[in-house]
Amino acid sequence: MSDYVLEMKNITKIFPGVVALNNVNFLVKRGEVHALLGENGAGKSTLMKILAGTYLPDAGEIFIEGEKVVFTHPLDAIKNGIAVIYQELNLVPTMNAIDNVLLGHEVSKNGFIREKEHKAEAKKWLDLVGRDIIQNYSVPVSQLSVAQQQMVEIAKALSLKAKILVMDEPSATLTDKELEKLFSIIKELKEKNVTIIYISHRLEEIFNVCDRATVLRDGNFINTVEVKEVDKNKIISMMIGRDLKNTFPPKTNVAKDKILLSVKNVNVGKKVKDASFDLYSGEILGVFGLVGSGRTELMRAVIGADRIDSGAVFLNGKKIVFRHPKESIKCGIGFATEDRKAQGLFLNMNVVSNISMACLEKFKKSGMIDSTLENKNAKKYVSELNIKTPSILKNVGELSGGNQQKVVLAKWLSTDSKVLILDEPTHGIDVGAKYEIYTLMNELAEKGFGIIMISSELPEILGMSDRIIVMHEGRITGQLNRQEATESKVMYYATGAVD
Repeated sequence: MSDYVLEMKNITKIFPGVVALNNVNFLVKRGEVHALLGENGAGKSTLMKILAGTYLPDAGEIFIEGEKVVFTHPLDAIKNGIAVIYQELNLVPTMNAIDNVLLGHEVSKNGFIREKEHKAEAKKWLDLVGRDIIQNYSVPVSQLSVAQQQMVEIAKALSLKAKILVMDEPSATLTDKELEKLFSIIKELKEKNVTIIYISHRLEEIFNVCDRATVLRDGNFINTVEVKEVDKNKIISMMIGRDLKNTFPPKTNVAKDKILLSVKNVNVGKKVKDASFDLYSGEILGVFGLVGSGRTELMRAVIGADRIDSGAVFLNGKKIVFRHPKESIKCGIGFATEDRKAQGLFLNMNVVSNISMACLEKFKKSGMIDSTLENKNAKKYVSELNIKTPSILKNVGELSGGNQQKVVLAKWLSTDSKVLILDEPTHGIDVGAKYEIYTLMNELAEKGFGIIMISSELPEILGMSDRIIVMHEGRITGQLNRQEATESKVMYYATGAVD
């Protein structure tokens, strides 16, 4: 019997104009937690879609427990014990946890569900992963938290007798407490000899939960390593093909003597309470707070997305009231939302259209869009921001996460914004792309832009901010400059302490 439960050998996949996978080998041992790593666009998703039967490889072979298999349909993969939990969960929101777990393979006889046995079978799998997390298996899953829904997905996969469980960015929306529970469940599954392929951009998780790691880069296999034998820098070096000596690029001291934006005593219902801060030209102002702190709500009020109950906003010294985000855009404030895919971009539209979307009036001649002007603008920002795309007519949904985020930045720069509010600007993008985004942010600050960076990643806040404001339950509890800010000080204010 082979030592490997999964062997993907010499896998090649070519799309028009792109070699997505080039002769890739991916070998996974029975009962291990195996990380699959690489920058966006490295080929991870394509490799997993081949394993899941969604894509057919152009070359190469797949072996499950030593036996060659050919998957022409996702059902073929499921029958062979492969289950994939995608980042976008695949549950029926109106159905409860029990029925979601056994959807498609209900306990039935003569076409009728055997209710008692059906519930018992589903609860067996839900109890395995969901105990202490899901209090009620009978409510529609739409009423469950993301973490609870994820446990339903895991139970669903296990009910299919999955031998190999693929987890694609499972921690992206989880709190620290929920993440601890997920790790606990992974360790339990490992003890039961379930093999897990773990995909994540958060490298600290890899060292916490994984046994081995395989790194892909630009569609090529780079190496498979024992996690305990490498460090974070080694992994990063394999992923990006160069040594990244610093996580954050060096900052240049820029004179910060002009206030671009001033917020005075702003209140928004129960979400924001008496918030005041200034944003200077040439600075990156970090905004940190735990879940429910009111960070995003404050910025939504600033741009007119939510109504301010009391207080005032001043732009370049002039009091201004925004009744709609369109008005703040016209005044030079850009807001890149946290969820770029749902709120920041039109994924089925091309790069040109996405970049010009927020300022179409600029490209009109005689009431019509001048495509020559629009294309010229897009080419300018593709070049300046180093957006990697085969064409400005490429659909944004087909670009990597880092390049999508650059398109978002290009969109707001096209509006001639001088104040940029970036909500989780590096969420869901890989370490190499993060460095590029950080570099762009520093360059914009050096040109006199004022940048507000909302982030839940404390190292990012400390590494990129010139000043930091910290929020707790709607209030600004602390303000720190770069020199005095430490992790413990920021967390002191984030937990509600006030000097």
